[in-house]
Amino acid sequence: MGMFDSVSSVALNSALDGLALRQRVIANNVANIQTPGYHAQRVSFEDELSQAVRHGGGAVTAQVARSLEPTREDGNNVNLDTETLLNVDTNLRYQLATQAISGQFASVRAAMRTS
Repeated sequence: MGMFDSVSSVALNSALDGLALRQRVIANNVANIQTPGYHAQRVSFEDELSQAVRHGGGAVTAQVARSLEPTREDGNNVNLDTETLLNVDTNLRYQLATQAISGQFASVRAAMRTS
């Protein structure tokens, strides 16, 4: 196992992939806010990732599913407030994950300097 194949590295990369997908899905939802019959999509991976890490893994693939939230008269269920809050949350999580990866690289660089 290489130094970047650790459970935490694999899990962080899975999280970044899932969060990046969620950002794209949110943008697509907002772009379709006026499309009659469009159902918002939701990205999930956190529960599966948590289970994978508990079992010594960390590689998961995010899943995209249709939102089951109520629809408006035009059959669309995109809610701009929901999408905005979800986007802020996703961006903060993405920043934390990238900082964690950056910290891993800093630790490796420091270890290489002292050896």
